[in-house]
Amino acid sequence: MVIKILGAGCSSCAQLEKNTKEALERLGLEAQVVKISDIQDILAYSVMSFPALVIDENVVLYGQNPTVEELMQLIRDRGL
Repeated sequence: MVIKILGAGCSSCAQLEKNTKEALERLGLEAQVVKISDIQDILAYSVMSFPALVIDENVVLYGQNPTVEELMQLIRDRGL
């Protein structure tokens, strides 16, 4: 599983990365977490609000900063 955090490096983006890693740890899952800050790479996902979360090349949320529990549920809902 590859999870991408899209954003320009703001504090919300850093918080999303931290919460995502904690959610994975609590679920006992391993994933590659990649931070994407290059605007051209971000535009490829047609995302205009940050931060954004991409799981296995699917944009699952943007413009939000969910809690660890919300991220855990989001990951579970993806069948992972």
